[in-house]
Amino acid sequence: MPTLLMDILIVLLTVLSVFSLIYWSTVSGFIVSAHKQFPTARDGIELAEHSPPTAHVCVVVPAHNEAGNIATLIESLRAQDYDRLRIVLALDRCTDDTAGVARQAIDDDHRFEVIEIVQCPEDWAGKVHAAHQGFTQSKHAASSDMVLFTDADTWFDPSCVRAAVALAQDRGLDLLSLLSTLGTDSWFERVVQPYAGFELARQFPLTKVNRKYNDRQRAFANGQFMLFRTKSYTAIGGHEGVKGAILEDLAFASETLDAKMQSGVLLADDMLRCRMYDSWEEFVRGWKRIYTESTNREIRRLRKYALRAPLTGFVYPVGSLVCVGAGIVWGDPSMQFINIGLGTLGFMAWLVTMVLVARASHARVRDIWSSVIGAVLVGRIFQIALSDLRSGVQTQWGGKSYTRIAAEDEIAQTDADSKNQAGAA
Repeated sequence: MPTLLMDILIVLLTVLSVFSLIYWSTVSGFIVSAHKQFPTARDGIELAEHSPPTAHVCVVVPAHNEAGNIATLIESLRAQDYDRLRIVLALDRCTDDTAGVARQAIDDDHRFEVIEIVQCPEDWAGKVHAAHQGFTQSKHAASSDMVLFTDADTWFDPSCVRAAVALAQDRGLDLLSLLSTLGTDSWFERVVQPYAGFELARQFPLTKVNRKYNDRQRAFANGQFMLFRTKSYTAIGGHEGVKGAILEDLAFASETLDAKMQSGVLLADDMLRCRMYDSWEEFVRGWKRIYTESTNREIRRLRKYALRAPLTGFVYPVGSLVCVGAGIVWGDPSMQFINIGLGTLGFMAWLVTMVLVARASHARVRDIWSSVIGAVLVGRIFQIALSDLRSGVQTQWGGKSYTRIAAEDEIAQTDADSKNQAGAA
């Protein structure tokens, strides 16, 4: 390669290394800061020991065709060490043997109720309607002090509910949501899932979602675990207030913020586990839905994140590593130290961040090397979400189909309708 082109390449690689160093050092700083500021669900055990919670809790589980998962959840709920607990299973239009599996797992445990739902109104999202029916038809939910909504594919540590109630009460929260520890059985759970979750965390950092409601708090919650004060839940209209939401957790977080109530999001720290998807196709479909809604269906943000994920997660670290090699082999002797040093620092900043992410999410540290591939695939999921939103591809979820419209198109249509109405007047 001509000397001039090589010099230009090394300069570009050095610039990438500087960007990598600045970017990933900043991200590491945010992660360390969040770790110092906020407890995890496991810290709630000590709180509960010092000040035992007394709130009556009702757990509501909406479930659609979860015959393969629900027994594990039921077993973990039966093992809870919190004695003021009732559980409602809201089985939504199941076409498999979810009901039979659930009743067998419950055995004669009087704390459980099973509600079977046979239809869902057109203007309701399926999971939202099931949760609503579970709460309103339950003998215990409305009279409980707190209501916990969770998913059928989760697993609870025996002390999870007790610890969560203690944390919510200690922090004065109307809504406490936990970020579950995700499974790592399949290749995509090891390679792509950590970076997929990391991208969502970049949109909703813990340092922003846990601010006071009057201090620029960013609205976020995780539907796998939402623990409400029952009075707060009913005050914002319950699930009926978010009945059309595909991601009801984000809608609830916004409603809570608008009502000037206090919400919080903490890491489960292996107190709550979840295996979200069984196949790569389901994984892509699920995260595509999450990203579409988390960006408020904004084309601009989806495009931005589709570029950001591979740029920061692949180009920055790989470019930094190549910078080290290029500096050793071809670098100008007077600049070798700078090229090699900046390349090493840029790569190490990324590596340290990925180790922090892996430890926080209980992922395998040895898998962090594959996150460069995960970053590219996450960028691809953003691209698919963008393409589907533009072309009007329906979202399939929970036994129903939903047509999503890009926010920009929705605004344009509203403006056009307003002009037409004004012209008619």
